[in-house]
Amino acid sequence: MTTLTELGLDVTVPPELSARAPAEALGGARDGVRMMVGRRDRGSAEHHRFTDLPEVLRAGDLLVVNNSATLPAALSGRLPDGTPVALHLSSAQPDRRDAHLVEVRRVVPGQAAAYYPPAESPAGPGLRVALPAGGAAELVAPFTARLWYAQLALPAPLLPYLELHGKAIRYGYVDRDWPIAAYQTVFATAPGSSEMPSAGRPFSAEVVARLAGHGVLVAPVTLHTGVASPEAHEAPYAEWFQVPAATARLVGHVRAGGGRVIAVGTTVVRALESAAAPDGTVQEADGWTELVITPARGVRAVDGLLTGWHEPRASHLLMLAAVAGRPLLTACYRAAVRHRYLWHEFGDVNLLLPD
Repeated sequence: MTTLTELGLDVTVPPELSARAPAEALGGARDGVRMMVGRRDRGSAEHHRFTDLPEVLRAGDLLVVNNSATLPAALSGRLPDGTPVALHLSSAQPDRRDAHLVEVRRVVPGQAAAYYPPAESPAGPGLRVALPAGGAAELVAPFTARLWYAQLALPAPLLPYLELHGKAIRYGYVDRDWPIAAYQTVFATAPGSSEMPSAGRPFSAEVVARLAGHGVLVAPVTLHTGVASPEAHEAPYAEWFQVPAATARLVGHVRAGGGRVIAVGTTVVRALESAAAPDGTVQEADGWTELVITPARGVRAVDGLLTGWHEPRASHLLMLAAVAGRPLLTACYRAAVRHRYLWHEFGDVNLLLPD
């Protein structure tokens, strides 16, 4: 299996290239971000605006999007000694349907909640975190050094409770808390993601309409994202997905006709590849996927990928290399730093195509 070390993406991202706010909060538009187009057959990196997407793609191409909506999954809490903490809720796990995965983070006044290194974390079996409106979370057992199984005792069902008391998860590179609407895409219809499937964020109704006018197809899958690890760079863990029968059929139809299947986000790659047979045939599927895509494993159902810019040590880069190849990926990331593209969920995007 290829490792990130072997991938050798020798790029340093200056802190000022972190997108600290949504584009529309800075006087722009969601679809006004920049888009680098990397073509594997040429090894080229072309510079565009996201609004160029309908012209960059071809009639008969299929964009597969994630319709998962983002939950306000960050809650304020207090430890038994009164210390304030933040609790980030992730997905339930297939073997622990009575529990959620949570991360306890340090409260820093005026800033995003901070990562607790394992040696400093207060997390432990039996720790009770008091939550708003008389709710509570009790840690049960570790899942990783960062994430814990927790039993929740809430005064209302989870989704209404989060709507009343939660807010969007944010990390230190974002300048302030933004409303949950800033973390929803135009495709969001199925609540369940702890963090935004951010590759779909730049799409606007106008861009979607223009795609249709150019003969580009759009179809949905669902994959509910867990809590990421921007500090720990953990490999992905189990997430719930669904590939509808209609989307599976359309993938097969497009590929049989010579069109390209382009995933909007790494979540979509994971969902489609989890539903793909060894020959690339995609079937209707749902359930929990633990699939980790690497260059050694490769991709079977996906031809291209629209994605954001990932940290040089992020585990997602192995998936990107599987789609684009290491030479093109390296060229794109070096060009992105050189041309001052913006990183993270409010930033610019990278379209990786085979030709």
